[in-house]
Amino acid sequence: MSTEQKPPALSAGVVIVRRFGDQYRYLLLRAGNYWDFSKGMVEPGEDPLAAAIREVEEETTLTGLNFHWGHPFIETEPYGKNKIARYYLAESPHGEVFLPVTEELGKPEHDEFRWLEYDAARGLLVPRVLAVLEWAGKIIQ
Repeated sequence: MSTEQKPPALSAGVVIVRRFGDQYRYLLLRAGNYWDFSKGMVEPGEDPLAAAIREVEEETTLTGLNFHWGHPFIETEPYGKNKIARYYLAESPHGEVFLPVTEELGKPEHDEFRWLEYDAARGLLVPRVLAVLEWAGKIIQ
C-alpha cells in the first residue's frame, strides 16, 4: 500500500480593496458564520491567477480589478480536506458588489458582503484568513 498523500487541491482568490476617502477597505464575504475573501477551486490546466479573477466575477460580479502591486501571492497551510488557498491582492476601482445565484446551489454562494476597514476585518476572520489580511495590509501600507 502506498503511503503517499495526494497533493493538496488549490483554490485561488483575491483580497479586494477599494478606497473610501483616504483609506482602503477590504471586501469580505460571509458563508454561514465564516468570513473570507473571494476564492474558489482552480480548474485542471487553469492558471491560478485566471482562476482567482474568474471566481471574483462569479461570486461578486466585480470585473476590471487593478493589480497595482503586481502578482505576489500568499498561500495558506493545508486545511479542510487537504486544500490550500492562494490569494492575490487587487483594487476594485468601480462597480457594485452583487451576490448572484449559482446554478449548483440555487442561491448565492455567500450570504453577505461588507467593505471593512482593516481593524474591523481583523475581528471577523479565523487565524488562517487573518494571516492573509495581515499580508495584504503590509503590502498596501
